[in-house]
Amino acid sequence: MKVIYHIGLHSTDEDRALRCLLKNSEALARIGTVVTTPGRFRPVLRQAMLHLKGAPADRQTQEQILDALIEQDTPKRLLFSSDSFLCVPKRAIEDNVLYPLVGERAPWIRNLFPDAPAEFAFALRNPATFIPALHARFNDDESFGDYLARIRPEEISWVDMVDRLRASVPDCPLTIWCNEDTPLIWPEVLQALSGYPDDMRLDGLEDFLATLMSDEGIERLRAYLDSHTPRNADHYRRIISAFLDKFAEEDAVEMEFDLPDWTSDRIARLTERYETEIAQIAEMHGVRFLHP
Repeated sequence: MKVIYHIGLHSTDEDRALRCLLKNSEALARIGTVVTTPGRFRPVLRQAMLHLKGAPADRQTQEQILDALIEQDTPKRLLFSSDSFLCVPKRAIEDNVLYPLVGERAPWIRNLFPDAPAEFAFALRNPATFIPALHARFNDDESFGDYLARIRPEEISWVDMVDRLRASVPDCPLTIWCNEDTPLIWPEVLQALSGYPDDMRLDGLEDFLATLMSDEGIERLRAYLDSHTPRNADHYRRIISAFLDKFAEEDAVEMEFDLPDWTSDRIARLTERYETEIAQIAEMHGVRFLHP
């Protein structure tokens, strides 16, 4: 059994992958992939992690967790997906460090099934849009100006975050992609999480794209794909790119934030740094980076 931990991150996937894969749970179960629901696994895993405190689970504990979560006796692949694995949104940036708890939490997660090979998967997002989107999820009245007063956006680093994750779970491969690229690599993202074969077509594959396009656009896209099966991933990306260029809803693909001190110059600096870091992360040992 291989265990895949899709850890989000915050304000990236928004459970879109989970919803699509759950819609296909019966078909995926037939190939040995079990997709668990957060409402079912979160309390079970939380209780187990608090009990273990990072120690590897013994065989009995592992069997108890599986018995509480799944009916299938011997799954080949077990997927857990939640953007709150590492922390709540407000703790995602502290002391100018992205996900400061990753070095502690990742081993706790990995040691739930220490005998099984495990992988971590997540999307990164440009801090220029990630920071405002993250702040919007806070369940308190801290203003964006007050938030900026306690962080320095130009200093936060995805490279540092990925380095700490790799060091904390060195036996676990990482699958990473850019949130901005997700519409173009959607099948690859879902395949990386669930392991479905190339000749399998998922129901609801275009549901995510429907949130980005006009009604006319998504209807035309679905009709086109029904009559023109993409030859490969590159062909699929060209089709999606063409339809997005013509039918994308502007407010769904272009983020604009009218916020204090969030100037166009600052956004440009953050974006340039992000692109530089993405190139570094893509070359890291143990990282499979999904490119469009």
